[in-house]
Amino acid sequence: MHPLIKLLRPHQWIKNGFVFVGLLFGHAWHDPAKVTMALAAFAAFCLLASAVYVMNDLADREQDRLHPDKRHRPLASGTVGTVAAIALGIACLLGGLALAFTVAGGAPWIFLAYLLLNAAYSASLKHVVILDVFLIAAGFMLRLLAGTLGIGIAPSQWLLLCGLMLTLFLGFAKRRAELGALMEQSAGHRRVLEHYSAPMLDQFLSMTAMGTVVTYGLYTVSAETVALHGTANLMLTVPFVLYGMLRYLYRLHRQGGGGDPARELFRDSHLLAAFFGWLGTVLAVLAR
Repeated sequence: MHPLIKLLRPHQWIKNGFVFVGLLFGHAWHDPAKVTMALAAFAAFCLLASAVYVMNDLADREQDRLHPDKRHRPLASGTVGTVAAIALGIACLLGGLALAFTVAGGAPWIFLAYLLLNAAYSASLKHVVILDVFLIAAGFMLRLLAGTLGIGIAPSQWLLLCGLMLTLFLGFAKRRAELGALMEQSAGHRRVLEHYSAPMLDQFLSMTAMGTVVTYGLYTVSAETVALHGTANLMLTVPFVLYGMLRYLYRLHRQGGGGDPARELFRDSHLLAAFFGWLGTVLAVLAR
């Protein structure tokens, strides 16, 4: 991959797929206007997220050189210069904001909130234990809101709650993977890790994993969901969610994974099968 493209971390763009949840569960995929807005919101988040990645890599390049994996990043390794990185980051920022204020729905404040959230996180809040993970989850929740409220779709409360539980789970899994990979040097690479311990994070993971499965299961069988979709068969997708969660925990504890959800999805055939099994079943149930 070209270093400038690698700097944008395009594999992370899959996280912006949260924008399409509203189209899927709101039966709006037949509405060209809403589809266009959702696609624009997805593109805007891709550009804004890449701008954030570039600026963070610029700020952390010296520290990244000491990290076993991050030292291979373009700025830390020296394959991309500072001037080129700044120009690329600004271009992504302006492009993302242009989409946010034009065709990406009627709530540009969501995109501004995303930028402010990341600025606060990078400046100091990433060092505050537990709050750091809640802020990561908040970024995902803003994506959900951009694909629901932002394009005129009322979000289900159960779905929002499930999204919160899932993103907290992924955030704590990331911290658990970092703690395990860096061992005694963990605090030197990410200061907040000195406040975490493996048993504590394992408890957090158990709570959020259970919360994800329970809230999603309750969403599929709630009277509101059955009335909206005209079927109770959405509960058939629950086994895929449960299998995916358990597989992710297995990857985290037994195979050294869990640090990057985007990479995990593409690296593990079981997670990929669970995802496509879930998506295919959802589409089959809702298309009836």
